[in-house]
Amino acid sequence: MMKNLAKIATCLLLTLSVGGQVYAVDGGNPKKGKHLYKKECKACHSKGDTAGELTPMSKTMSQWDRYFKRDMHKVKPEVFENLSEKDRLDIQQFLYDHAADSDQPQTCG
Repeated sequence: MMKNLAKIATCLLLTLSVGGQVYAVDGGNPKKGKHLYKKECKACHSKGDTAGELTPMSKTMSQWDRYFKRDMHKVKPEVFENLSEKDRLDIQQFLYDHAADSDQPQTCG
């Protein structure tokens, strides 16, 4: 009985962890996200800027998920407030799809 519970718990945890990553970016448009990233983010997050360089490759897919789930833009939170939920999702999709551990890592050049 305990072995079966352990197997069920393990399967459930694996399903939730994998499912959670997929859900986090479900429905975003990465092409629109790239355009929005360049327009809204790159001005402050280019090499040598005070905010520091930030590209899709700066984080892994799970780190980008956590970033967006926790609303980590603490320095200028109004940046995210001025974007629609769909725009944030599009940016997140672009960053996630081109993260350091993705199939297509990208710098956003």
